[in-house]
Amino acid sequence: MGMSAKPPQRTRGTERSHAPRDAARTLRVTHDTRYRYAARVEAAQHQARLRPLETSSQRVLEFALEIEPAPEEIAMGTDSFGNQRTSFALHQPHEELFVRSRSVVCVSASALTGGKQGEPPPAIGTPVPGRASTWEAVREALAYRAGRPYDPASEFVFASPYAACHPDLAGYAAKSFTAGRALGLAAWELMRRIHADFAYTPNSTDVNTTALDALILRRGVCQDFAHVMIGAMRSLGLAARYVSGYLLTRPPPGQPRLIGADASHAWVEVYDPAWPENGGWLQLDPTNDRAPGNDYVTLSIGRDYADVTPLRGVIRGGGADQELSVGVTVEPLDGG
Repeated sequence: MGMSAKPPQRTRGTERSHAPRDAARTLRVTHDTRYRYAARVEAAQHQARLRPLETSSQRVLEFALEIEPAPEEIAMGTDSFGNQRTSFALHQPHEELFVRSRSVVCVSASALTGGKQGEPPPAIGTPVPGRASTWEAVREALAYRAGRPYDPASEFVFASPYAACHPDLAGYAAKSFTAGRALGLAAWELMRRIHADFAYTPNSTDVNTTALDALILRRGVCQDFAHVMIGAMRSLGLAARYVSGYLLTRPPPGQPRLIGADASHAWVEVYDPAWPENGGWLQLDPTNDRAPGNDYVTLSIGRDYADVTPLRGVIRGGGADQELSVGVTVEPLDGG
């Protein structure tokens, strides 16, 4: 049996829109994945994470999944991170697999960060008592102590396959995480430093590149930018998690295009229990040097890319080579 290839990381992208950054907007997402095999596949088992998440700022209005050839077995479920998961089996011989997901999603931006790019917004740049913690206080709160109440965010403090805890990553983060600094402000600066220090270079890395690899290379794609930021924060004892999703595909005329459209994208959530939105999780996108807005659609969350791969599986047959093509289109339905 061979492992089917993971869809490649998408390039940067998002768009700026006519709609206000803090307004709710409705977006339609079409995500196509096609495998062409060098030889006939006799049987296959696949798992898809292609249904966007339901969150406090995102509602899924419609979702449909098309699979060709039609699977003999299909099951829906939820993984340990709350992501919607579809498992399906193909027992008939086939030389091609096509999976299309269609979603209509209503997205609202954060009221405090709402698509902000560049210098931090007031909620982060000028922390208010009760809405921000020092990073040392959060690290202490997440550290294991016998008898201490369990905080689910502590699961995202530990190393994972792509985001190790390592002194080199801690050293890179340390310039931003100075003594007594608010966690959100330090994380915002770390985001900006990664954006400035790392070159966005498609094909310079692959799906197996780790945060430590990317730190050495100082280049990569959105997956790598996210892994570096996650690994750097975890190496200081802080909680950070990986977010996969989509960006609006086409910017309005005259507006710059963000990195990551026409593909799935990746960004980061960092945890401060005092942060008043999203259960304490602050979203940051080091690839585009900004906080996500209503032009981002959240697909899945996890420790790193391994937890959120949109489509993966095991096949019997198929030959040594596979041709993979992936296409994503995100378009506004409300005139934005």
